[in-house]
Amino acid sequence: MLTYISNIQHTNSGNFFLIAGPCAIEGEEMAFEIAEHIQKVCHRLEIPFIFKGSYRKANRSRLDSFTGIGDEKALAILQKVGNSLSIPTVTDIHTAEEAALAAKYVNVLQIPAFLCRQTDLLIAAAKTGKTVNIKKGQFLSAEAMQFAVQKVKESGNNNVLLTDRGTMFGYQDIVVDMRGIPTMQNFAPVVIDVTHSLQQPNQSSGVTGGKPQLIETIAKAGIAVGADGIFLETHPNPSKAKSDGANMLQLVQLENLLEKLVRIRKAI
Repeated sequence: MLTYISNIQHTNSGNFFLIAGPCAIEGEEMAFEIAEHIQKVCHRLEIPFIFKGSYRKANRSRLDSFTGIGDEKALAILQKVGNSLSIPTVTDIHTAEEAALAAKYVNVLQIPAFLCRQTDLLIAAAKTGKTVNIKKGQFLSAEAMQFAVQKVKESGNNNVLLTDRGTMFGYQDIVVDMRGIPTMQNFAPVVIDVTHSLQQPNQSSGVTGGKPQLIETIAKAGIAVGADGIFLETHPNPSKAKSDGANMLQLVQLENLLEKLVRIRKAI
């Protein structure tokens, strides 16, 4: 997988790569609709694309929140999308036991931000041989992420990505420090998450909201400082998404955003 990313970074276009898809797999038709649309746009703009979808949402604010359609059913959809469209896929894992299961279906295993220091989870992901994308915890500095990378590499797997999704100061806001991108690039290729970095928890309702109108701002800044990739969640109708709809970019807005990012990338 890192060979794939290395090839991306040395193409004539010199483009960033894109990790994108819905927050959660809601069904096969929806997954294909999103993946096919993104693939078409990325093909035109020469942006290598990795399809993202969580097969299960383990970290939810409320007990009645949507968590998934069934683990193996959702994983099979991810595998079908990847095979049918010839694109790599990525999903989250939450426990060491999940690593081997998910690795049968996807190309990249993603470690959620809250779990980025969990040694057993990192080792289990590493031992699958899949690329491991570690999301930076909101509670950690960029410098501290070198230790998460070391755990994976010292377990025999050099295929590591880091994804920055901001740092939380206080209780209500997340701030993205762009200095963290070049810092973490000393350890691994760096992706910037431009949707979760805008999350704001609502303490009264327990529901996480977002500021999708700022997605473009964060994405532009990330590309301008040299991020290797962009991570974002998108949906045809975010208001009806079963998970994290308030954070997601509307699917029809993706092409315009990516066109702007490609121009910035070429300029730098």
